[in-house]
Amino acid sequence: MTEIVLLGLNHKTAPVALREQLAFSGEEVHLALDILREIETLKETILISTCNRMEILFTTEEPDNCVSSVLSTISDFKSISLEQFEKSIYVYQGDEAVSHIFKVAASLDSMVLGEPQILGQVKDAYRVATEKKISGVILNRLLHRTFNVAKRIRSETGIGDSAVSISYAAVELARKIFGNLDEKKVLLVGAGEMAELAVEHLIRNKVEKIFVANRTFERAVSLSKRFHGEALKFEEIIPSLEHVDIIVSSTGAPGFIIKKEDVKKILKSRRSRSLFFIDIAVPRDIDPDINKLSNAYVYDIDDLKNVIDENLEERQKEALKAERIVDEAVIRFREWIDSLHVVPTIIALKNRLNDLAEGEFGKTLQHLKHLSEEDANAIHKMTDALINKILHDPIQLLKNSGDHRNVSMYLDFTRTLFRLDE
Repeated sequence: MTEIVLLGLNHKTAPVALREQLAFSGEEVHLALDILREIETLKETILISTCNRMEILFTTEEPDNCVSSVLSTISDFKSISLEQFEKSIYVYQGDEAVSHIFKVAASLDSMVLGEPQILGQVKDAYRVATEKKISGVILNRLLHRTFNVAKRIRSETGIGDSAVSISYAAVELARKIFGNLDEKKVLLVGAGEMAELAVEHLIRNKVEKIFVANRTFERAVSLSKRFHGEALKFEEIIPSLEHVDIIVSSTGAPGFIIKKEDVKKILKSRRSRSLFFIDIAVPRDIDPDINKLSNAYVYDIDDLKNVIDENLEERQKEALKAERIVDEAVIRFREWIDSLHVVPTIIALKNRLNDLAEGEFGKTLQHLKHLSEEDANAIHKMTDALINKILHDPIQLLKNSGDHRNVSMYLDFTRTLFRLDE
């Protein structure tokens, strides 16, 4: 009997240093699949490798032997002894393997619950496997079902609705304050990674223009090119507040770069247009007293973390709904797998009766040579209909024998009764 097996490690079972050692580049995935193909007990396979996980999904009729072979292959390919990573490896089989791949694609197993990138990574892994023709009937069906489950979870739950990263939370707050960001101008102060990510999110929301200010002007020029924006000197930060709408700051300055008095002077010329400050620096770049001014909003990293904590709680609630969707999908997929074992017997049974009918039909026609071709065809159709009616109940019994019955016993009895293996 063919079994679905998944083995791998992830951010929960292995430290980043080990994950780095066992990560597969795009080129290595192709090479590894070619090597895995040579394992006799392995039928179909897909290799998923991201910064947070390395997983190999495969089918086999000899799970234990195949798992050992796959682990040895990984060890040889990566030149790392099995002893160094075997304790970090998990192995799932059957329903557990199916459930796990559903959860991975739906980001229920991700470091950041509900993040959308993993689905694309799983799709890429599947595309490579299909291109190399190492994914077959079972894994093709499983991965298509996986994508449907992930899509259903996205549409029927709110697992991806709320921001759970500092940069994304900052942008969500900006949208709440301004509504539409289409015509807003952004000033990026400093070159912190989280600030850059926030600006990338803002660009996706189609902000009008990006200005970049940095103590090292060359760095500002370089970053502004990346964002198709305009570089400013550090001394131009305060004057620029008159025409920008969103300020994202992340420098290593020891004190405030933008103070309440600076903003108070600028606000008069802004004619009640709101100013939104995202301060991701530690220590802070933006004077929190600016919040006391009308139409000025300052959010520091602690404010953003509080938003994230609240949103994570919401995502956890939505994850319960997602788990139910996964459980239902696992049951349906198991039913499909079970039907695969019944299908060959049903086909053999139909062929057996059709062969018998054809033989008897041929003999009968020899004694009824006076029949027209139209009459002969009518008798042939009647014979086919009779076979289908006779087989209807036995086929339904085989397909829907249920968990409370021994399916193998019914299949064995059917094959013996109709001598299907002779």
